[in-house]
Amino acid sequence: MKFRTGTAAGTALGTAAGAGGVVAALSARRLGRRVLHRVTQRVERRLERETRSLVARAEQAGPLGKAAVAGIKALRDGKSPFRALVSFGWTALKETLARIFGRGRGKPTNIVEQIDVGAPRRLVYDRWTRFQDYPSFMKKIVSVDQASDEKLTWKAKIFWSSRTWESTITEQVPDEHIVWRSKGRKGHVDGAVSFHELTPDLTRVLLVLEYHPAGLFERTGNLWRAQGRRARLELKHFRRHVMTQALTSPDEIEGWRGEIRDGETVSTPK
Repeated sequence: MKFRTGTAAGTALGTAAGAGGVVAALSARRLGRRVLHRVTQRVERRLERETRSLVARAEQAGPLGKAAVAGIKALRDGKSPFRALVSFGWTALKETLARIFGRGRGKPTNIVEQIDVGAPRRLVYDRWTRFQDYPSFMKKIVSVDQASDEKLTWKAKIFWSSRTWESTITEQVPDEHIVWRSKGRKGHVDGAVSFHELTPDLTRVLLVLEYHPAGLFERTGNLWRAQGRRARLELKHFRRHVMTQALTSPDEIEGWRGEIRDGETVSTPK
């Protein structure tokens, strides 16, 4: 009986010791996690301070300094080294161009283009007023939404990007001229177009634009008059469309023949 009692006591002591070991192991593990968490937080805070310091210094470090910060941020956010390198190169390019061409809005550019279309003036004018059809024959126009007789929203391609702006027709006289103003975050174009009968079957279209660039691509393209060449090319697309499509079926072309004065419609076609 004494032997059994001693054995039972030993077993109990062993179980207690084992339980104590498990508790101690768990406590050590929790302690290790807390220490690791504190160390991680400390490293993250230090990294954040260093990044902010780099950003502040990069403001005076020029394009390469800002590009380096962009690469560091990309790596810090978990992006691959390749993505970080792309961020570095893209930022360096943008900052270099911004230094050359300046920031903010650029100087306005005046563009004057004309083209002669072998069709009656009424037909040419009617075709011009069908703004929502422009994407079907103009290269860079993506879409045109006309909310009312005076208000339009345009979307066009600029390099590999796209731009959206709103225009308001301030004056429109059938067969004579259309005048508009516009606004857009990346720049806008104000302008006028007039229609002049040279002969009953020959019409001159005169386009006058005042282009106000604001985005980086817009200011860069403004340096070599890219917008003027684009306007000239789009006029050629318009002439080709009139003479190959509209001229062969003039009765199907129904333009808007209302009149607008001071931004308001004063007469509508009956």
